[in-house]
Amino acid sequence: MRFQDKVTIVTGAAVGIGEATALAFAREGAAVAIVDIDRQQSEMLAKKMMQIDAESEIFDADVSSEADVQAMVKGVINRWGRIDILVNNAGIYFQGDALNTTSETWNKIMQVNLTGAFLCTKYAAETMVKSGDGVIVNVASEAGLVGIGGQVAYNVSKGGMIALTRSCAVDFAELGIRVNCVCPGTTETPLVRAAVNRAPDPSAARRALEEIRPLNRLGKPEEIASAILFMASDEVAYATGSILSVDGGFTTQ
Repeated sequence: MRFQDKVTIVTGAAVGIGEATALAFAREGAAVAIVDIDRQQSEMLAKKMMQIDAESEIFDADVSSEADVQAMVKGVINRWGRIDILVNNAGIYFQGDALNTTSETWNKIMQVNLTGAFLCTKYAAETMVKSGDGVIVNVASEAGLVGIGGQVAYNVSKGGMIALTRSCAVDFAELGIRVNCVCPGTTETPLVRAAVNRAPDPSAARRALEEIRPLNRLGKPEEIASAILFMASDEVAYATGSILSVDGGFTTQ
């Protein structure tokens, strides 16, 4: 297995892309730190881990809180002694342009999506530096690559994650740490399903999301998880600072 005995942190691990990623790493032999604020969903994922004989532990943490992140990283080190892989997946979404996005909403999106990735990177990398090895994969979005209407705070936060990826890739290369980024397109997750169901015509809203991309469908969490595993693997050990789009062709148009 590609990640046998590798210690992997997955933030936002309880549902959607995070859950699929945590399970994918576990099936490849990794020990997985399940990091999320939703304890109930985390416990459901931990049960799935037990069913496949995977090693995991739950760490309750709000990634926008520096104290929470420090405690989480310390807990992972106390449990396994090291950190090999960090997947910065935790994120939240809000619809609104610059005219109707409040400063409170803007700050919250930035704190979770961007500052959270920065804090997890900062404290996990401190441990990786000691071992001279490590991989960080940031989960951004197609929204970080192109302008998508009506979601300014989300777009900027994901664009910031791409810039964070490139900056850290340059800074950490000589330390033996690779930093890459996966940019998913709209994916079949609970968050997306809830947004579609809030539309006046959910069927039309779903079709609209599908038809704007050449593959004419939404992504699957498992497909994004596979891309994350690939970018974390030794199979692409020459890749750092790479930005991989997995969006059904949306950003090629």
